Amino acid sequence: MSIDYKNTVILPKTDFPMRAGLPKKEPGIVARWQAMDLYQLQRQASKGREKFILHDGPPYANGHLHIGHALNKILKDVINRSQQMLGKDANYVPGWDCHGLPIEWKVEERYRKKGLDKDEVEINEFRQECRDFAAEWVDIQSQEFQRLGVIGDWQSPYTTMAFQAEAQIAREIGKFAMSGALFQGSKPVLWSIVERTALAEAEVEYEEIKSPTIFTKFPIVETKAAGFEDASIVIWTTTPWTIPGNRAVATAAGSDYVCLIANSVEETSLVTPNQRFVVAKDLAQAFADGCRITEYEITAKVQGTDFEGTICAHPLRGRGYDFDVPVLAADFVTMEQGTGFVHIAPGHGEDDFTLGKANDIEVPRTVAEDGSYYEHVPIFAGKFVLDADGKPGNANGAVIKELIDAGGLAGKGSLRHSYPHSWRSKAPLIFRNTSQWFISMDHDNLRGKALEALGETRFVPEGARNRITSMVTDRPDWCISRQRAWGVPIPLFVEKKTGAVLCDQAVFDRIAEAFEQDGGDAWFASPPERFLGDAYNADDYAQVKDIVDVWFDSGSTHAFVLEQRADLDWPASLYLEGSDQHRGWFHSSLLESCGTRGRAPYDAVLTHGFVMAEDGRKMSKSLGNITAPQKIIEQYGADILRLWVVGSDYSEDLRIGGEIIKYQADLYRRIRNTLRFLLGNLAEFSTDEAVAYQDMPELERWVLHRVWELDKLVRKSIDDYDFHTMWTALHNFCAVDLSAFYFDIRKDSLYCDAPSDAKRRACTTVLDILFNHLTAWLAPILCFTAEEAWLTRLGLESGETTSGESIHLQTYPSVDAKWRDDDLATRWRNIRQLRRAVTGALEEARAAKEIGSSLEAAPTVWTSAENLSLVERLDFAEIAITSGISLETGDAPDDVFRLDEAQDVGVRVDKAAGGKCVRCYRLVAKESGNDPENQICTRCRTAVDAMNFDDQVDFKDQTGKE
Repeated sequence: MSIDYKNTVILPKTDFPMRAGLPKKEPGIVARWQAMDLYQLQRQASKGREKFILHDGPPYANGHLHIGHALNKILKDVINRSQQMLGKDANYVPGWDCHGLPIEWKVEERYRKKGLDKDEVEINEFRQECRDFAAEWVDIQSQEFQRLGVIGDWQSPYTTMAFQAEAQIAREIGKFAMSGALFQGSKPVLWSIVERTALAEAEVEYEEIKSPTIFTKFPIVETKAAGFEDASIVIWTTTPWTIPGNRAVATAAGSDYVCLIANSVEETSLVTPNQRFVVAKDLAQAFADGCRITEYEITAKVQGTDFEGTICAHPLRGRGYDFDVPVLAADFVTMEQGTGFVHIAPGHGEDDFTLGKANDIEVPRTVAEDGSYYEHVPIFAGKFVLDADGKPGNANGAVIKELIDAGGLAGKGSLRHSYPHSWRSKAPLIFRNTSQWFISMDHDNLRGKALEALGETRFVPEGARNRITSMVTDRPDWCISRQRAWGVPIPLFVEKKTGAVLCDQAVFDRIAEAFEQDGGDAWFASPPERFLGDAYNADDYAQVKDIVDVWFDSGSTHAFVLEQRADLDWPASLYLEGSDQHRGWFHSSLLESCGTRGRAPYDAVLTHGFVMAEDGRKMSKSLGNITAPQKIIEQYGADILRLWVVGSDYSEDLRIGGEIIKYQADLYRRIRNTLRFLLGNLAEFSTDEAVAYQDMPELERWVLHRVWELDKLVRKSIDDYDFHTMWTALHNFCAVDLSAFYFDIRKDSLYCDAPSDAKRRACTTVLDILFNHLTAWLAPILCFTAEEAWLTRLGLESGETTSGESIHLQTYPSVDAKWRDDDLATRWRNIRQLRRAVTGALEEARAAKEIGSSLEAAPTVWTSAENLSLVERLDFAEIAITSGISLETGDAPDDVFRLDEAQDVGVRVDKAAGGKCVRCYRLVAKESGNDPENQICTRCRTAVDAMNFDDQVDFKDQTGKE
């Protein structure tokens, strides 16, 4: 008769499955969190704690989430959850940006498809359609964000279109008006002809286009530069349509210029021999090549400063452009391209405007809002720069033709270059001189306050500070007006007689009160008397109909969210968005807050990169390389997407694609298997069985030292917002320190020793500690899996809601200071190195088919006495997972195995003696007891006896029948 000992082996038992099934399991966990109102339970548990407020930068409510949204919201959630588990009150209120072109454009598309003109619709009817559109997408995006595992106040989010928000935005505008910082001015701004409005720099993207280039002559009328009389200064531009707006020419003061005479030209050249041109010395040859001049000579040379007082004629003089064109020194003129001269059209460029203003140069109005020249523009009235669809109009061609007819063109060509486009309509933009409302950067030292606030703000990464600082240092006045319908009206009255803004706090208070009741629609629906009251005659004032820039909207969120919600704090602990928000939300929030409160609305700013395709290229529909978060969730689950976020260096641009996600799924399986091992071996554990630290074997105490190290690393990583380092450390701990080392060694004790065995009890005590720490450490990252593991340990189903149990209501477990043992850590580092030499030899022997399992081996190890002293008190065969081991000092034979990084260790793999224990598989001497076949070893005999399993084992005859 033989005995089947399988029932005496203590195998892991758990309902935590190896296959995660996250796509099906996660929605149930989300539903559980919603049903138990986990957000409110966190608030109750956190009452009185230090607050951590990550203020949400509002996404636009105008479409399904893309992968950039997923990156942003997951990163915010990881930070909030980790701060909550640190013992703070991390109250997250999500928000949406609901005004502006992204939504207005979508609603307009509906009209265009029906062949309707939105301008024919009553304005508040159109605004209501925009409001309804935004509300629909707020609901959709809210569900999509929650499916990512993001926890927050989804029942009471903020929106910029809420009446309370619109009222506060109006109050903020009123503050700037009352302080004198708000003014109306005429400046060139980036203008969308398609959208009929000014755009902020943050609403602009750059695409490559092909533009015509021209070399245009400005004949010198008067100059002090000897030898340059009767010559023509030449400018080069990619915007021929701006020539009618030219009023000056700029030169680089410290550069050398030459007078060039064309001796011979190509047949197709627009230049005739003996014509005299003035260009920069370093660009003379490039000019000659561009104008097809084959031979030329230099007759004079001066510096840019010598052109002081020089006057030129406009190239279209005698055709309606008979004014003088002065030559002015400017520091923005470069020698990289062109001629070394820049034509100045003050109405069509920021540098042009600034230079013109400094020199009292007229700023002409040449191009209307529809992209056509005004009627007063000579020759070109009615010609279009761009048409209504943003396609090139007939202006460039008309200007070039007229210049040729007037003899004002020296050469022409074309160039592919980067050009500003609207990030919504994708149409090209133009710089256009318009009347707009501005906030002065110099009034009350707003620029200085903003720069000082940046110096007091923490930036992650630190290099981001320089980027936004340079933007604030060089930025012009803030243009806050937009010529659209959907947004918060700029609530101003302008006295018709004087043009002065009505600055009366009582008026602004009435406006805010009206907006609180009826929203911004009140501005368009109510008579002016509702706001002006009895103190003013409505006939004396013009009511401004522009709306405010959406960046002012979102820049004011701190005022109507952080300040007005009692459960939040001002300023925010952290603002977090993509790196483009240095010129967007970070920037507008900084200026708004510094202008009204004297400091930034945030203590720290974190920026992340953009998401690129797997090959590093930009994602686009045309390339077919877009990775949608919804697809990843459907196939793998949200936890895999969350793992991708922390598994990437989000301080730089990230990459995503099929292979990258598969890799993250493989990493996830290792973590899941670690949790499954812990749960399986803790099934029967009771804290009554716990072993005190001082009674634990060295190996267990080494594991606890690693827990102490990781606890320190986790807390530092959270403070540094460095979750990539945190995740890497946690993964390596699970995969290398635990699965490949500690678990591998202790499986034998866990499965084969009696439950009362001291070593096994020490091991399960450590497994319990590991489970509590790992589930907490992983919870901010793998929020679904950590919750599933936690509930499994408690014997609860993921759909259960009455217990109020959740890993996300816990805080990080405390770590006993005595777990730190640096000497022990050094000792086990060396022991592991010695072990690696043995396992390397075993792998070589297994590959050569000399052994199968490592338990078939009893290696001989030659090493130093110092190394031997490391393991003299240990069962090194147990650590190496062999049935025996011999340790020798002295010189090893030449043919033994040596590890490259441990040349002082030699290993020979010998076959182990003895028989195979059918219970633990070691090859050792066996003890029969009541086992007639003598199948198990002495250790297993002792364990079976201690467990009283003899009456449960199966006795079988040789046929296997009981």
